[in-house]
Amino acid sequence: MARIIAIANQKGGVGKTTTAVNLSSALAREGARVLLVDIDPQGNASSGLGIVERNHLSTIYDVLIRGLPVFRAVHRRAAANLEVVPANRDLVGAELELVGVRDRETILREALAPVAQDYAFVLIDCPPSLGLLTLNALSAADSLIVPIQCEYYALEGLAQLMNTVGLVRRGLNPGLNVEGVLLTMYDRRLNLSREIAFEAKKYFDVFQTVIPRNVSVAEAPSFGKPVLDYDPASTGSRRYAALARELNARAKASPPQAERQA
Repeated sequence: MARIIAIANQKGGVGKTTTAVNLSSALAREGARVLLVDIDPQGNASSGLGIVERNHLSTIYDVLIRGLPVFRAVHRRAAANLEVVPANRDLVGAELELVGVRDRETILREALAPVAQDYAFVLIDCPPSLGLLTLNALSAADSLIVPIQCEYYALEGLAQLMNTVGLVRRGLNPGLNVEGVLLTMYDRRLNLSREIAFEAKKYFDVFQTVIPRNVSVAEAPSFGKPVLDYDPASTGSRRYAALARELNARAKASPPQAERQA
């Protein structure tokens, strides 16, 4: 049974999509079968894995709005073990279209249920907002990874996100856990990066693996590749590989909700 993990932060530019793409690739390289679900209307996780928008491309929009089974929207990459449910611009209007739908907050959870047994991990790349799309991801997820950029406003807004997590736990998904906070764009030469790391560790469970600023990580999306394919020897590749190993260890220590409830 898959461990379903939402990657979310309502603040943009924190490395959320970069983490979704590269962590999913790193987990697949570790031998886990992975499904990446892109529910960000920008579709950057999809393009970052080389999925080009074209006519008649089945996407997460078709799943959420038209009831298409998830398996019919899955696109396989050349890399072994990694599959993607892409997003495109059609998703922009989805939140408005979902407003009048019954059980609109749990559509994604119901859609993923038939395929969850086929994967070790399902990662959901959320939009930079706390709207219905993100709410669907949190309702479907076993846990949440929160990337934060090591800059001045990094911790602002986390309280709002954690409040939303609390509301989801009370109303929609009692088993939702915070997997951890991931420090991104870290520069050990800067006092500010060290201060943000110190403050985050005082209040949150922070991953030991820290993602540094890295040229290869920034360049890889323009080639439609995760950094592990674009520059396997780079610092960014090594850190995302380490993050995958750390997440695997956490997953073994704490099984998915379905397994805990069995």
